[in-house]
Amino acid sequence: MEQYSEKVMDHFSNPRNVGTIENPDGVGHVGNPMCGDVMELQIKVRDNIIVDAKFRTFGCGAAIATSSMATELVIGKSIDEAQNITNKVVAEALDGLPPVKMHCSNLAEEALEAAIKDYKSRQKA
Repeated sequence: MEQYSEKVMDHFSNPRNVGTIENPDGVGHVGNPMCGDVMELQIKVRDNIIVDAKFRTFGCGAAIATSSMATELVIGKSIDEAQNITNKVVAEALDGLPPVKMHCSNLAEEALEAAIKDYKSRQKA
């Protein structure tokens, strides 16, 4: 069994920001065909600041933990700052992930990117 940090176990056992946002400003849906994990991340934005983020993830413990941490990292950040949150930033915030689980942090990054892209496209409409 892969060794997980205490932070990974905490975010898996007690995930933060699970659920949905009523009338989200941006939504990102991503999936990993290799392992079957699916992630949805929603953001609420006010004055270019992400004021709320929620997720729904169907996947392994690492996928749930990275989703939870990603939402914690983006709340309070500007859109520009949030775009700098990479899979490595998420993994480091969790005190690391086993190499075979790093793809889970990619999902968190991709879901955030997709939610921001959706937000920006709605602003242009």
